[in-house]
Amino acid sequence: MAELIHPQLSYEIIGTVFEVYNQLKYGHQERVYQRAFAEELSKKKIPFKRELYHPIVYNGKKISRYYLDFLIDDKIVVELKVANDFYQKDINQIISYLKAKNLRLGILILFTKDGIKYRRILN
Repeated sequence: MAELIHPQLSYEIIGTVFEVYNQLKYGHQERVYQRAFAEELSKKKIPFKRELYHPIVYNGKKISRYYLDFLIDDKIVVELKVANDFYQKDINQIISYLKAKNLRLGILILFTKDGIKYRRILN
C-alpha cells in the first residue's frame, strides 16, 4: 500500500472546504470561495500563502510565471475551481506547480452544483 502524503493536513484542508461550501452553497465565483477558504484557514491557524507568485526561469531568463491559488504550510498546493467535472488542463496545471515548487502533493477542489469534489494529485 502506498504511503499517504500529509494525511492530517489534507484532512484539515478538505474539512475546511466542506465548511465553506456548507455556508455558501453553490453559485458563487471562484474568488468568493477563495476568500472564504482563506478566512477559514486563518481562523484555524493553518499557515498558507495565497496567489503565490512563482517565476519560471530558463537559461537564467524568466520566461513565464505561475500564481498558485494556495500553498498550505509550504507543503500542499491547493487549487479551487467552480466546475462540475475535473479537466485535464486543471490537473496538468497542478502538476506544473508541483514540479516548479518541488512539492509532492496538490489537491484540486471543485465547487459543483452537487457539492464538493476533490482529487489528490501527486508529483
